[in-house]
Amino acid sequence: MKKILLSFFVLSISLYGFPVFSQATAQAENDTALLGLPGDNLDLFAVLDLFQKSKTIEDFEKTLNLQETGINNLDLDLNNKVDFIKVVTKQDGTNFTFVLQVDVTEKETQDVAVILVSKDKDGKVTMQIVGDKDLYGENYVVEPKPPTPAVTPNPAYTGSDPVTAAAPAASSVVVVESAPIVQYVYSPVYVPYYPPYYYSYYPPYYAAFTIMAVSVYHHNHYHYHAGYHGGYHGGYGNTVVIHNENHYNNYNNTRNTSNTVNHNNASGNYNRNNASTRPASGTSASTRPSATPSTGKANAGSSAARPSTSQAGSSSAARPTASQSGSPSSSRSSAGYSASSRPSSSGMSSSSASRSNSSRSSYSGSRGGGGGGRRR
Repeated sequence: MKKILLSFFVLSISLYGFPVFSQATAQAENDTALLGLPGDNLDLFAVLDLFQKSKTIEDFEKTLNLQETGINNLDLDLNNKVDFIKVVTKQDGTNFTFVLQVDVTEKETQDVAVILVSKDKDGKVTMQIVGDKDLYGENYVVEPKPPTPAVTPNPAYTGSDPVTAAAPAASSVVVVESAPIVQYVYSPVYVPYYPPYYYSYYPPYYAAFTIMAVSVYHHNHYHYHAGYHGGYHGGYGNTVVIHNENHYNNYNNTRNTSNTVNHNNASGNYNRNNASTRPASGTSASTRPSATPSTGKANAGSSAARPSTSQAGSSSAARPTASQSGSPSSSRSSAGYSASSRPSSSGMSSSSASRSNSSRSSYSGSRGGGGGGRRR
């Protein structure tokens, strides 16, 4: 009888916790759901976590762009290399905006996200990161979770399981006021930071490393979501709102957008790039010996068009061959269109039937008829 009661008790506890577990699972799926936008390659939960733990703005900018941290996987110009993200600081009294920007071309700058830090008259500090609508959609806002409220024991409780101590705050939650970056920007020693970098001119520590697959990137950054809430592109129960609307509206008056990014979004180039080139890309810069920061950005159009061509999209092995030789013949042979197969495919034409076997083998590469006419 005791075993039956115990089993019933365990089953009741399991059923009681099931709705909570289901809700947590649904929230986790919403947190990591792909947007189908360039923002899939920059996790704002991880960015805000890094920002809180950075001692200075320069330190935040540097750590954000290091390959070792793995936070930046953004590729707006579609050259298969991670873009450099600079941080522009703006201040209005006790309100700060830290704008994350990418110089897509020599003349185009795209805002990626903005971190809003504000202090009210009571000294309470709020911090939020808002994704740019071109990269994350409308109203993509992330903020730190508030500390878990302490539980006050009831002195009149007579049960067998009394509360002996106040419940501590979750270890993953960082109190905003105590964050190193907040203490720094509101300290007398704070000096505004103005990044000296621009298109094709980057700091020595920055290396244009290869982007990783989106699925791998999201898996590597899921743990950052524990201490934050928000996001949820397109709704999904997002209740996070901008705390300082005037502050945010002032930023919007000077927001930067790129025609290149808008065109790639409208054409679906970012989705094609995610599906075809990312899984085949490596994680080290050594796989791209011929690409440089200056030439790679100028060839952004060819990278965007690559997934739609049959020669480059048929196999990942065709790309290294094409980049090393640079000739059309090398890309054709690697895609399965070798010169030896062309005589047999054009041998049904009347002009080739009248030729001798010796002339067919010696002039198959220069013959004007059939498919061989494209080889010069």
